[in-house]
Amino acid sequence: MKRFFLKWALTVLALIVTGLVTSLFMKGFSVQVGSSSDVMNLFIGVAVLTLVNTTLGRLLKFLAIPLNCLTFGLAAVAINGLMFFLVSTLNFGFHADNYLAALVASVVFSLTCSILHQFLPDSEKDD
Repeated sequence: MKRFFLKWALTVLALIVTGLVTSLFMKGFSVQVGSSSDVMNLFIGVAVLTLVNTTLGRLLKFLAIPLNCLTFGLAAVAINGLMFFLVSTLNFGFHADNYLAALVASVVFSLTCSILHQFLPDSEKDD
């Protein structure tokens, strides 16, 4: 159970880092972290993003398998950007002004999550 909450916290941290990195070279994506309620909104936003990705995202990726084969996987990246944009319109602590900003932010978010989750220790049993 500890590992689950640690992964969740690292994913929120990845979203904050994504907001900082994308603001350096692109306008249109923002993360609100000013108070504890903003951070709580980010935790809820990450949970909603995970839920949308595991339900609607997987369904869309399954339906787009032929297109994914033709584009060598770029269709999956576009679907990830779409899911990111969809959740950002719900105002859970992060917001993308347009699809392009959400697409760039989803790529940066995926890379940041991958890097941060490498620091988690492997555990045989969940505490």
